[in-house]
Amino acid sequence: MVSEAVIWSIFLLPLGSFVFAALVVRPFFNRFSIVSGFVTIAALGTALGFSIMTLRSVILGHHLEFEPFEWLVVGDATIEMGLLMDPLTALMLVVVTGVSLLVQIYSLGYMKGDPSFSRYYAYMSLFTAAMLGLVLSSNIIQLYMFWELVGVSSYLLIGFWHERPAAAAAAKKAFIITRIGDVGFLIAILYLFTQADTFAVAGLNAFNIPDIWQAAQPEAAAGAIIGGAALTWLALGIFVGAAGKSGQFPLHTWLPDAMEGPTPVSALIHAATMVAAGVFLVARFFPIFEQSVDAMTVVALVGAFTAVFAASMGLVMNDIKRVMAYSTVSQLGYMMAALGLGLYAPAIFHLVTHAAFKALLFLGAGSVNHATGTFDMRYMGGLRKHMPVTYVLVLIAGLALVGIIPLAGFWSKDEILLGAWNGDGIVDTWVSRVTFFSLIAGVVATAFYTIRMIILTFHGEFRGGIEKELEDKSKADPAAEASHGGIHLHESPFVMVLPMAVLGVAAVFIGYLANPQWVDEFGIPQHWITGFLADGLAESLGAVGHHETLEFSWSMAAVSTAAALSGIGLAAVLYLRRKGQGTDPLERIKPVHTMLSEKYYMDTLYENVIVRKGFYRVFAGTLDWIERNLVDGTVDLIGWFFRNIGTVIGKMQTGQVQTYATGIAFGTLAIILALLLAN
Repeated sequence: MVSEAVIWSIFLLPLGSFVFAALVVRPFFNRFSIVSGFVTIAALGTALGFSIMTLRSVILGHHLEFEPFEWLVVGDATIEMGLLMDPLTALMLVVVTGVSLLVQIYSLGYMKGDPSFSRYYAYMSLFTAAMLGLVLSSNIIQLYMFWELVGVSSYLLIGFWHERPAAAAAAKKAFIITRIGDVGFLIAILYLFTQADTFAVAGLNAFNIPDIWQAAQPEAAAGAIIGGAALTWLALGIFVGAAGKSGQFPLHTWLPDAMEGPTPVSALIHAATMVAAGVFLVARFFPIFEQSVDAMTVVALVGAFTAVFAASMGLVMNDIKRVMAYSTVSQLGYMMAALGLGLYAPAIFHLVTHAAFKALLFLGAGSVNHATGTFDMRYMGGLRKHMPVTYVLVLIAGLALVGIIPLAGFWSKDEILLGAWNGDGIVDTWVSRVTFFSLIAGVVATAFYTIRMIILTFHGEFRGGIEKELEDKSKADPAAEASHGGIHLHESPFVMVLPMAVLGVAAVFIGYLANPQWVDEFGIPQHWITGFLADGLAESLGAVGHHETLEFSWSMAAVSTAAALSGIGLAAVLYLRRKGQGTDPLERIKPVHTMLSEKYYMDTLYENVIVRKGFYRVFAGTLDWIERNLVDGTVDLIGWFFRNIGTVIGKMQTGQVQTYATGIAFGTLAIILALLLAN
């Protein structure tokens, strides 16, 4: 059994590497900045080892409950700090530390020669520590603190190359939009604060997460402390915060722009960790959500719409990282839809598999950029001849994303589709049906944009890379930047290929690797991981009925595979025949292509209509008028009054004693008169 010190070390190790890189190496030994990378990798390797030990201990059923310590008392509310260790936490620890370790190893090659190498590793360590702190938190205030630290860290990483205007703007956009979502989360916390005395009467703490779970259960000793409309609004407030972090519609617009950060940053925070924090948040408070049909319906429908909405935009993107960004938004929609349908374990299962194959896809994008100098797929092509290992690994990850058997994405996505079709009685049948057909449409779109990306990047002939891109840009704009790092059409260094290979193995086997009962009567793996998660949820609530029993379905596998193959076939027909840099086949449907390329004009709506014309002209303009005329006017009036009353009183200072005596006499009479009237 692991000790409390070991679990705290999982958080403290990356925090220590942050302090070392930021406060020791960067200011004093920056010429040896590579030490920051080695220390970060060592810290994360140790943290991963401790995380695996913790997961093993949870699997074996060891008692891992630790006494929290009191931090702050505000009225009836007591804020405690502590550890919450359950199957969800144990699994997330391995995912976060594992993917982070591989990304940091990859970064040794990708970020080599960057003048801010130590700063990069400091930020990455801080982000990883914040994410681990979020996962381990047993108190919603503690969780919120790390939630915001994750946001700050992502701001620093997205804007890492802040000298680029696009990167600075993307970091600011991500920070603002996610803060908008966080307002909903904060309101939910404030509501809990107002109920602190009610919780205290029942012997519960309004901020401790297990106590919040119990307060929402109708079978609690005193009945549900939180119920009815209040419970629904509490759940929706938490969901708004989750939607901001996980890029759910309509708070999704920041995530594609966040690709301005270094590619390893995208692999870590936009595939496996930060964006998954929103899914984790809903899963962490799932016992709250499942007590409200309305909240579950909202989560399911928003997730389903986001899945197909984001996938449609991925169809036309030319930047390989933006294709992956919209794919991430879409897959997060699958996870949210699953949670909304009550499929707690399949949602987290898909989070785990997605972390492997999507991180690999982002690292693959960084690898081809390392070779061609560009992220624009129109200037790639033919790379499978020069980068065969990267090609095979990206193909594996792409097929896992599409959901082709027996790769990891097939098992997790099929469980979601099967659960959506079957329904579980929490939401209305029509919600399950709408969600199912939306997700099937998402499968077709996912297959299309994935195969399109692979064909444009690796097949055909090489189309010039960054040199051709800059040549075309200079024709359109003679003042365009003309410097670049050159083209290196060969496989990436071993330090970059090795983490990709590990993720490739995970993308193949993670769907059924940890399965003690390898096959059922059909020879199909039964997913131990979903039972592990569902059992853990039921045990933590002390309740029955949370165990999801989804048997493998050949018919559902056939439907999902047919949908995937239809998307693959259509993309192959359209793009394998395409020669050179001709018009994209999708541009033939001009109005649709334009709408998708403009991202449904959501950025125009937000930035031009709502912000510049709506927010600034109306809301901010009104506040400006109130400030100038009412607030400043009142202050100026008070100042004018006292300046002038001083002048008046000053003129009464004559220096004549009899005048002062007269004033005293009249003042005395006034006081006596006032007392008489008062009595």
